[in-house]
Amino acid sequence: MMEKLPQEIILGILSRLPPTSLLQSMLVCRAWRRLIRDPLLVATHFSHMADKDGPSFIFQSNRPSSSYQLFFIDFSDFHSQGKVMFKKLPDLMSIYLVDSCNGLLCMRDARWIYICNPFTRVYLQLPKLVNYPAQVGHIAFGFHQTTKQYKVIQVAYLRQLVLLGGRIDVATSTLVQSQVHVLTIGDPSWRHIGTLPYDLTRPMPKALVNGRLHWLSKPNNDTTASILISFDLETEQFQEVAKPDCCGSNRCFHHLMVLRGFLSAGAYHDNDELEVWVMKEYGIKESWIKEFTIGNHLPPTLQQNDLLHFNMAKARFPNSSVRVLCTLRNDEILLEYLNRVVVVFDPRHGTFKELTFDAMPHWYKIVVHVGSLNWIHIPVC
Repeated sequence: MMEKLPQEIILGILSRLPPTSLLQSMLVCRAWRRLIRDPLLVATHFSHMADKDGPSFIFQSNRPSSSYQLFFIDFSDFHSQGKVMFKKLPDLMSIYLVDSCNGLLCMRDARWIYICNPFTRVYLQLPKLVNYPAQVGHIAFGFHQTTKQYKVIQVAYLRQLVLLGGRIDVATSTLVQSQVHVLTIGDPSWRHIGTLPYDLTRPMPKALVNGRLHWLSKPNNDTTASILISFDLETEQFQEVAKPDCCGSNRCFHHLMVLRGFLSAGAYHDNDELEVWVMKEYGIKESWIKEFTIGNHLPPTLQQNDLLHFNMAKARFPNSSVRVLCTLRNDEILLEYLNRVVVVFDPRHGTFKELTFDAMPHWYKIVVHVGSLNWIHIPVC
């Protein structure tokens, strides 16, 4: 029956299937396998998945005992049916989740960095970058629409080695220097592009907007406020991004996210409420606006557990460990608490609803992820 339909009709049907269904369809026959592997279908499918009604994510268990198991969660039917799909993905490798971009994951182990698609299980081992015993730092993965290039950026810091009791130890407070390396996916080696006068040793999610990766640097000795910095994936230049004037010593950007395509940030004030600020026109300081405020809330799951597992600041100020993940179609906001609980916040009524799923890991890392069959050579819009 399907073979009698016009090619564009078949393409339209298959490109709207969930990635798991598309993979199962490849088993029907060789003709379907060839069709589903066609770059045009893969690119069209990715476009539909990126534009669907609800966001999707990759969860990874933070426990080595679970082999860093991956899970896929999809909110496409949340608005219309109140349902969320939570699916355990096939084992890939016991490697740690770093980042996500265009349906691809950046992952790493103690020695190597990988790019992989968690659905097709296709992966690429990147050229090795020499690491040092006292090195700490940050890795990010991004794509530039103009150059059509994927790049991995590693900002590494060397800590001062000291001799204690005849043994080499790492000074916990002394950062000697930073080294910034960039790898364009497909190139044979990393490129060293210089040093960075910002401290990115504090792990936190990046935000990819306008072809630029954004981070909040660790505050220095002169201020309690973080510095918002960007890295242009085309020019490979770092620069500071202006924050609103209201972000003084008593209101500090805590984390970044992308909301409806805009660079956004969570900020805290003296009253312990989480404010969400959005830059409506990129690069224009005056375009920052406060879109909404999230009141103090501690999910029941956390109340049922011993808060001594967390430090005193987290126990006293639970919002300091709240992260905004995204907005949903009906303007509800998806929040993450302490890498353990996902909560839907309704700003119209000020209510919180905790989400639970079977087999959900006790501790996890979560990244926004478009489920697709995409790969690095597929042109995406």
